[in-house]
Amino acid sequence: MSASSIQKDIDERTNLTGSNKFEMLLFRLGEAPGSERSELFGINVFKIREIVAMPEVTAMAGAPQHVLGVVNLRGQVIPVIDLPAVVGCVPKTGLNIMLVTEYARTTQAFAAESVEDIVRLDWSQILSAEDSMARGYVTSIARLDGDQNTTRLAQILDVESILQRILPSQEVEVKANAVGPVVKIRPGSVVIAADDSFVARSMIEQELKALGLPYEMYKTGQEAWNRLQAIAAECQKAGMPFHDRVAVVLTDLEMPEMDGFTLTRNVKKDVTMRGVPVVIHSSLTGDTNENHVRSAGADAYVAKFAAKELADSLRQVLARYEAVAA
Repeated sequence: MSASSIQKDIDERTNLTGSNKFEMLLFRLGEAPGSERSELFGINVFKIREIVAMPEVTAMAGAPQHVLGVVNLRGQVIPVIDLPAVVGCVPKTGLNIMLVTEYARTTQAFAAESVEDIVRLDWSQILSAEDSMARGYVTSIARLDGDQNTTRLAQILDVESILQRILPSQEVEVKANAVGPVVKIRPGSVVIAADDSFVARSMIEQELKALGLPYEMYKTGQEAWNRLQAIAAECQKAGMPFHDRVAVVLTDLEMPEMDGFTLTRNVKKDVTMRGVPVVIHSSLTGDTNENHVRSAGADAYVAKFAAKELADSLRQVLARYEAVAA
């Protein structure tokens, strides 16, 4: 499949926000260490801005490891990361393709050997890989043909972790003076947070601690939803309001098993939960994606990793909710 035809598919399908579904670009990076196989890797189509044949790259003096240099793409100078080198693969035919991506309102490119296809998947086909690959570059595994024993597998890279380690935009440690004063919520209530990226969870946890907000952290939307349902059942049995237990839901968008769009819609349509605010914290940025977030019913959207913006959004939605509930 040519890069131009894949680009056409991306342009035609960007508006996909179906029920717990997404589209993934499959690509190859070369042979894995100790193997003659070229494994499949994947990235959400929403994060791909365009795909181009590998242009001439200008090397930068003192560039970080695995950064090939920069390219001038229609007047914008962007860094190019050698993705095969990052994951330890060796491309047999060279770095032929450049994937231009947008993460957290920043643009960067990843060099790859080849692109394969675009597939439409349900998030239930995506399984967390962190139990066996904690702190690595693989966040989840896609079962491309469902749950068959012979299904093809694709590794979904934790691009947030890769970028944070290779091109860190800020300190990983969240400072208390960067997020402002402690936020007060109802005694006994917590923040329910969900994110599949180890780096993202670490930063979110630091921020919530700096804000003095008790929390429960989950790796998938399904885990968070299961917990929310259990809390709702406990509240109904005890005859107490749901918001006495849950102050706010803070969720990523891309997560195994259930995505943040579906989690948000589930909360907002549930009679018991619907009044609790939902804040989406995601690296899926751009006007189209941010409009999709609003259509899902979220109370606020914050791009990763803007610590001050996240703190301000949490304060605002909590203040609005308390004013309405009072």
